Amino acid sequence: MRHLSDIACIETIRFVLVTCIVGLEHDGSVIIGGDSAGVAGYSITVRADTKVFRNGEFIMGFTSSFRMGQLLRYSLVPPAPQTWDVDRFMATDFISAVRDCLREGGYTRTESGSEAGGVFLAGIRGRLYRIDSDFQIGRSIDLYDAVGCGEEFALGSLHGSAHLDPQDRVQLALEAAAHHSSAVCPPFHVISAPDPD
Repeated sequence: MRHLSDIACIETIRFVLVTCIVGLEHDGSVIIGGDSAGVAGYSITVRADTKVFRNGEFIMGFTSSFRMGQLLRYSLVPPAPQTWDVDRFMATDFISAVRDCLREGGYTRTESGSEAGGVFLAGIRGRLYRIDSDFQIGRSIDLYDAVGCGEEFALGSLHGSAHLDPQDRVQLALEAAAHHSSAVCPPFHVISAPDPD
């Protein structure tokens, strides 16, 4: 018999793992794509509100919660990046702004004294970052990343498609995730920064 704490953990995991967001760096730009699935238990809704968006100079794609995505999209006012050290800026100023935004929006949780948020990708000045639920930032040496329940399928696709156009790579990775995961579905939305001319 499951305890209530086990059930709560399962619920948290279920909502963290749905969807697939894919991103990559290419020649000074970042491309991020996402699916359109809204999943709750065995129910799926194709959402009209996209999981990838622009906010100032940033492009972002989220998993975990549509509420978190709405806060990042409409409430977050990202500070201006420090051009001399983007990694430092992301780990300090940007994350501080994200934590404040999610806390004020009622999204963050406190577990055993630690504050927890959600998982998303962010692109800024040619760099792709993964932000995890403990608010750490990460940047892969592979210059691509993916989050959500389709993550492994997307990463496998990205690994084998280095010879292709970057937009095609993101599209194929999302298609692979949708083919293998019941919690990922089209239509797919892909954006890049800076905007292509």
